[in-house]
Amino acid sequence: MALLSDLINLDLTDSTPKIIAEYIWIGGSGMDLRSKARTLSGPVDDPKKLPKWNYDGSSTGQAPGEDSEVILYPQAIFKDPFRRGDHILVMCDAYTPAGEPIPTNKRCAAAKIFSSPEVEKEVPWYGIEQEYTLLQKDINWPLGWPQGGFPGPQGPYYCGIGADKAFGRDIVDAHYKACLYAGINISGINGEVMPGQWEFQVGPSVGISAGDELWVARYIIERITEIAGVVVSFDPKPIPGDWNGAGAHTNYSTKSMREEGGYEVIKKAIEKLGLRHKEHIAAYGEGNERRLTGRHETADINTFLWGVANRGASIRVGKDTEKEGKGYFEDRRPASNMDPYVVTSMIAETTLLWNKS
Repeated sequence: MALLSDLINLDLTDSTPKIIAEYIWIGGSGMDLRSKARTLSGPVDDPKKLPKWNYDGSSTGQAPGEDSEVILYPQAIFKDPFRRGDHILVMCDAYTPAGEPIPTNKRCAAAKIFSSPEVEKEVPWYGIEQEYTLLQKDINWPLGWPQGGFPGPQGPYYCGIGADKAFGRDIVDAHYKACLYAGINISGINGEVMPGQWEFQVGPSVGISAGDELWVARYIIERITEIAGVVVSFDPKPIPGDWNGAGAHTNYSTKSMREEGGYEVIKKAIEKLGLRHKEHIAAYGEGNERRLTGRHETADINTFLWGVANRGASIRVGKDTEKEGKGYFEDRRPASNMDPYVVTSMIAETTLLWNKS
């Protein structure tokens, strides 16, 4: 008799040319990922060749019950690390039957910004540092923390090693490899300052692909923690008090910033970001005011400042960028629960399309 694990890992290649496509989309809260699977007649490597599909938007908070049909448009394909073989993960965005993007579809507006000639010619690169917290199921308390109690103070946990410092490394490493398998440009992982908190980095990715890759990386960590019986939280301040919050620092550069004389371009871009600080903060994640307090490596939410190698600034410029006179900068304001479509496109819009006059 086959075991359940045998059936989950069943290789279909010898018995059928059909493959499974897992369609992924973002639900009504803006953070609740949803997915469902369908059978295709054979392998597909181009999202344009995939069929559109519908779902019940009344069950995701995205449509009324009397007119509940929402249409999924496939936008990006990744290899499926769970089913493997030719099976795929498909990142989608959502539209009405009439072809209008629904209000929670942030990808559509971002794609328009990234497809504008002024943005395309600058080839915007992004590197997103996604922090997250692993929680013990049912008690909503960080992994490795004593139930109802607290571990020792922060200090030994950042990039820490050992059973008393690193909690959930098997989950984190499984996620790292699964993202590489999927074709996500994941560039690294590390343990964070608060115990039970981790980070992965996606990028450098160009334009809209940064958002696609980060959302699918989030989907994969949700699936892995589901298997492990652990909860992943993207709350920007999961534990009140003297504990670090969770952000999604967004590193950014354009072609002009990466070339000779780029440092002056960077400074002009940062000036523009400062002039639109309130607008950016409003779009950078729910509950971010609990994280951006001016403590724990943050600038106060109402203050905009930038500096070289300053982790307490809104915008940090690296020493290498200053020395070489070109490179990139880091926007440290986005919260861990930000929408990467919104943040990446807004940075491009402000620095490349917005006229401060």
